[in-house]
Amino acid sequence: MTEAAARASRLPRPSRALLTCAVLAAALVAGISIGETRIPPLTVLQALANRLFGAGLPLDPMDEGIIWNYRLTRALVAACCGAGLAVSGVVLQALLRNPLADPYIMGISAGASTGAVAVTIAGFGAGALSLSMGAFGGAVLAFALVALLARAAGGSVGGRGAVQIVLAGIAGSQLFNALTSFIITKSANADQARGIMFWLLGNLSGVRWHDVALAVPVALAGVALCAAHARALDAFTFGSDSAAALGVPVRRVQAVLIGASALLTAVMVSMVGSIGFVGLVIPHAARLLVGVRHARLIPAAALSGAVFLVTADILSRVIVPGQVLPIGVITALVGAPAFALILIRGQDRR
Repeated sequence: MTEAAARASRLPRPSRALLTCAVLAAALVAGISIGETRIPPLTVLQALANRLFGAGLPLDPMDEGIIWNYRLTRALVAACCGAGLAVSGVVLQALLRNPLADPYIMGISAGASTGAVAVTIAGFGAGALSLSMGAFGGAVLAFALVALLARAAGGSVGGRGAVQIVLAGIAGSQLFNALTSFIITKSANADQARGIMFWLLGNLSGVRWHDVALAVPVALAGVALCAAHARALDAFTFGSDSAAALGVPVRRVQAVLIGASALLTAVMVSMVGSIGFVGLVIPHAARLLVGVRHARLIPAAALSGAVFLVTADILSRVIVPGQVLPIGVITALVGAPAFALILIRGQDRR
């Protein structure tokens, strides 16, 4: 834990909550202000005051429309997506006792992508399933397949065989990525294929208020549910047998937390596509800041993930003038070197 983080941890709980809200609010304002068209932060605050409190401040209608209908929804969904994926990574790494576990590597993101594409392109469910439900079904199916494959190879959830679990996750991820490509090739026309391939790399351009209405409650509920099981996750650090000896209902907790992680991943993937490295890098970065106790780690990972993805979204809009890059490209460009640095620092400390 760094000295600055240690000082922050000694703050009273209301002060820590206020600091967290201030950091997140600053990131959201930056995400709204910075883009193809720069909008001053004061104008952003005035537009929000007009919409939320009816302040009646004089503003350019075009700027106000960009802020409310485009930038704000994009920033909110990015924050929810970052928080959800980061917390899912924390949970999977604790339950599987594997520092490489995250929704992307374990195949959950790939399964969610397959489910979403099957519903939207192949018409699976005959209109009875929503995009998010299709993604959730795919995510659960992918994790079940990975768990079965790992068990057949000698690994287990929360037990031994960490290498087998990661290898099973990689195999499952490749399988569901191949299924996604097959569905797109077989059922999509050229325009649909281009749009889906861009979406699969991470795309926030199409999110609107109906996406916010789904993303915010799911992210808040998922993070709160995981935080409520912080003590159980601490117990899983020593293995499922040790957790059971400490009185943790292992099967129930595993089912609840894996289901929550799958739901968080599925909902976010159904909106913005498959985004890698958030669930892998952010939990490790949060541990460097606040330690390994999950009561602090889960909120820190949620905040760090939200700020990270909002920042990545800003970079995706400004790094190439006149062009918006897929946000997954930015997270990979930043996440891969960051994870390499974490690995090197971890090796040096041994």
